[in-house]
Amino acid sequence: GILEKIRLCLIKKLLPDLENRRKYHEEFASSISFHGVHNIVHTRSKARRALWLLIVVGCFAIVIWQICSRFIYYFSWPTTTAVVVQYVENIKFPAVTFCNMNRFQDHAVTNLKEIFFVWNIVSAILQEISMEDKYSQELNNFLLGNQNFSIKDFTRKNGFYLNSSTLLECDFFGKPCYPQDFEHVFTEYGNCFTFNHNDLSARRVSLSGRGLHLLFDVQQDKFTDEPSLGYTDAGITFVIHSPQELPRFDGLGLLTPVGTHAQVAIRQLKSIIQEYPWGECKPDIKLQYHKIYSTNGCLLECKARYIQDWCGCLPFILPGNGTECDLLKLYKCVYPAVQDIEIKGLCTVGTHNSTCPTPCEETDYPTTVTYGNFGGENAIKYFSTKLKKSPEYIRQNLVRIDINYHDLSYKITQQQKALTISDLLADVGGQLGLFCGASMLTLIELLEYIFTNFCWMCIFLLLKAPEMPQWNNPSQNQSTHKEKKREIQEC
Repeated sequence: GILEKIRLCLIKKLLPDLENRRKYHEEFASSISFHGVHNIVHTRSKARRALWLLIVVGCFAIVIWQICSRFIYYFSWPTTTAVVVQYVENIKFPAVTFCNMNRFQDHAVTNLKEIFFVWNIVSAILQEISMEDKYSQELNNFLLGNQNFSIKDFTRKNGFYLNSSTLLECDFFGKPCYPQDFEHVFTEYGNCFTFNHNDLSARRVSLSGRGLHLLFDVQQDKFTDEPSLGYTDAGITFVIHSPQELPRFDGLGLLTPVGTHAQVAIRQLKSIIQEYPWGECKPDIKLQYHKIYSTNGCLLECKARYIQDWCGCLPFILPGNGTECDLLKLYKCVYPAVQDIEIKGLCTVGTHNSTCPTPCEETDYPTTVTYGNFGGENAIKYFSTKLKKSPEYIRQNLVRIDINYHDLSYKITQQQKALTISDLLADVGGQLGLFCGASMLTLIELLEYIFTNFCWMCIFLLLKAPEMPQWNNPSQNQSTHKEKKREIQEC
């Protein structure tokens, strides 16, 4: 009885008769805001109706083609690059890290050949360095006889140092600076020193052409680097970087030979990269031992994690709080681990799915360097008298470096989305309006029309479904089925 009442309700109230449905379709075609459809319905001329039908179908096909092309373009994640040059009254000065090309002093131990090989193992952590096997036996003997030897302490005590005898002059924007203004840091060149490091308040310059002026004495008479091992240069190497980032020398260091005067003009370049899939950055990545994210810092932390897991210790040149690796572990475990990391690609840089993707925001300092001979004859005599050194010593040991801003401006290179969601909707709406006169309301009208016809189809299929047999009263069941069949045929 309940099913019968539901069927009667569906027939009388929810499913209109054939004439009413035909009127509904005509009214929809006449009133819809999709231009051209009413001309097809109300035009009596067959030729004109065919013409309007062709026009409407053609415009609709063009709209579909244009909308599909816009969606395909959007899902290709296109980007554009905007370059803006901003001039300011003052600008932050970058950090500058200086290293002497000579890693150790002459008062170090006599077996420096082994020390250099040990230091090569340490340097291999930061950059790929191949080791020669012909000295492996000597190195093994040295490692076995110096179990408690600390390459970190040895480098700090016997490496390049910064004091009044090596830093002869220092001036920043007209004010003197001293060795205490430099922070010690370990790099592949041993002891290095950073000016304007992150722990200090930001130094600014308000006039182009003025900045940091330095005079170094490299003290070649204390050099210990052996040319046979590849150490052939004498001078100061330096790298300009952000104060929040660690210095990176592999391929980025600038070398100033002895007896030269280097004029360095810098610019500030900020790069803003879009996150994936438009760009390659991941904005949610944080580093454990660095305040800001950088690919170099991420790479160092990645290597530190793997070496800590494999060797149970941590080289002092990597960030972390693990136990320092002794010489034997450096040679027997750390160096093979670094080789394995490189071969297997465990720490990769670049794309979004790599271990260390591109940072979303990065500051670089492009440089222009010009060189000249240090001092004329009068300058050589002046420094010879002041330092009580021979003119030949002045030419073979002194290095002058001037680092200034080219102008008080910075350039922003920003990667932007070429097509945003709002632009995509505007393009779709423009195509619909241009070719069909349609809008969002037109789409809602179409959805309402489709939903209404869908409901009628469901009701019709429900009425056509076979009834469940009533086993208690078969005669009544049969008569009810016949009556229902007759009503459906009349309908």
